[in-house]
Amino acid sequence: MAFKIYTKTGDKGTTSLIGGTKVEKSHLRIETYGTIDELNSHIGYCHDLLTDTHSQSILIEIQDRLFTVGSSLACDPEKEPKMKIPDLIPADIELLEKEIDAMTAQIPPMTAFILPSGHPTVSSLHIARCVCRRAERCCVRMQQEGLEIEPIIIQYINRLSDYLFVLSRYAGSLLKVEEIKWKPRV
Repeated sequence: MAFKIYTKTGDKGTTSLIGGTKVEKSHLRIETYGTIDELNSHIGYCHDLLTDTHSQSILIEIQDRLFTVGSSLACDPEKEPKMKIPDLIPADIELLEKEIDAMTAQIPPMTAFILPSGHPTVSSLHIARCVCRRAERCCVRMQQEGLEIEPIIIQYINRLSDYLFVLSRYAGSLLKVEEIKWKPRV
C-alpha cells in the first residue's frame, strides 16, 4: 500500500512533535523548525545554481546538518532523551570556519558594504543568508522564552550565515561578477 502524504491530523491547526506531543502550528518551536526547513530548501537551490563542485559538496553536508537541527527542534524535549536523534558536534562548526577561512583567502578584502546582487547565484546565496539569520533569531527567541534548544544549534546557525555570506562573495568571484558597493546618500 502506498503511503499517503496527507493525514488530515493538522486540519484543526495543531501538529505533533516527534514523540507525539500535540502543539499549535503557530508554536515557536514549529516556526523555528519550519524556518530551518525553508533555509534547507534555499540551500538546495543554491547548490543547484553553483558550478563549483567543492562548494556543492559542502552545501550537501550543510543540508544534512540542517535535517539534524530540524529533527532536534521537532522533538518533544521531554521525550528526546529516549529517542535516537542525531546531534550536531563542534566539528560541524569547525568545518564551516575552515571553509570560510579558505574562501576568504581567495577573495579580495571587503572595503565597503556590498549590495546583495550581481548574479542569480550570488543573490540566491544572499537570500539563503537572510533566511539563516531569521532562523537564528527564532532559535534565540526559543532560548529567551525558556524553550529547550541546544546552544550548539544557535552557534551552528550563526556560523552558517557567515559561511553563506562568504560563499556569496566567493561564488561572485568565480563567476567574475563585480561586487556592487553600497554608496549611501549623504
